[in-house]
Amino acid sequence: MCRLYEFRSNTLRKVECELIQSQNSLLAQSQHDERGQANPHGWGMAAYDGALPSVSRQAEAASESSDFRWAAAQIYSCNVMAHVRRATVGKVETVNTHPFTHEEWTFAHNGNLGAFESLQPRLLSLMGEAHRNAIQGDTDSEHVFHWLLSRIEREPAASLISTIRSSVQELLGWSQIEDANAEFALNIILTKADRSVGCRLGRSLWYVERDLVHPCEVCDGVDHVKPGTMSKRYRAIVVASERITQNEEWTSVPERTLFEISDNISLNLESL
Repeated sequence: MCRLYEFRSNTLRKVECELIQSQNSLLAQSQHDERGQANPHGWGMAAYDGALPSVSRQAEAASESSDFRWAAAQIYSCNVMAHVRRATVGKVETVNTHPFTHEEWTFAHNGNLGAFESLQPRLLSLMGEAHRNAIQGDTDSEHVFHWLLSRIEREPAASLISTIRSSVQELLGWSQIEDANAEFALNIILTKADRSVGCRLGRSLWYVERDLVHPCEVCDGVDHVKPGTMSKRYRAIVVASERITQNEEWTSVPERTLFEISDNISLNLESL
């Protein structure tokens, strides 16, 4: 299940309020989301400062964690991914907590591969050895992450979004062969410093585009941009499982849609 959040902008910005203070912050969603469910089985966030992400994760509810509040308060970044987990596949342990990182890449998943037990050997067989050895936990999500990275490495000339499309289609086909009745829900976000790509399939997903600095709805209009970093016209995009803020017009990502956020913070949507 889970809830996820991805922020990208062309200017360093604080995201503490969207993660903690907003009416439907990620912290609030860890207690009670729009489905009426809690997401209490771990939290994580990754923020980029240059090419590599800095990640914090814990296998406890964000709503009960002072470390979640502290970590969110430290971030000034142009690229932030955060996640609160409701466990389906895999034990409640830190190694199973999203987001997952590998070198320059960060990944989060909201959904469920109901046929994962049957799919796992195939996924492992199609990964490079380095990626098989990098898996630390037992979630479907981490296996999909390293399988995707192996595909990207094998197809360097292909566009990132085309690789994600062919991978998701192939994985869906395998799942239907293994168990036609198994749930297949794959809302994913894969990001690195200069771009993000993802998919909506089987779970809710929303986005908002910002052409001006978004004044904080809980801090009397404070813009939260890092002082001295506003050198260009502001541009930002947020993608999240649920609408985080109340004073903006969010748009639902259509079901069975791929999306990509480029380094100039433009959003491209394509049918799966």
